[in-house]
Amino acid sequence: MVAEGEPLWLDEDRAWALALAQVEADSCPQCGQPWGEATDKANEFSYHAELVRCHACTASAKAVKAYQDKNKESSDGLHVHITHT
Repeated sequence: MVAEGEPLWLDEDRAWALALAQVEADSCPQCGQPWGEATDKANEFSYHAELVRCHACTASAKAVKAYQDKNKESSDGLHVHITHT
């Protein structure tokens, strides 16, 4: 807890936040790999992708599809709450 008169962010906190912002700015928004590395022509065949199913996302997608099929309307704005049983 920050006491009255104390700074909310210390110099070290700011340094870590700026470093994270720099890493995120230099990352592909889809896969998260560093832009400089992932877009380098020399690395064109250097990556291996593996398909992994997220069972929570699968349940979510099925619920949305069932909603769309039943209601015949868009799911725009629909939020799915997922719980682990």
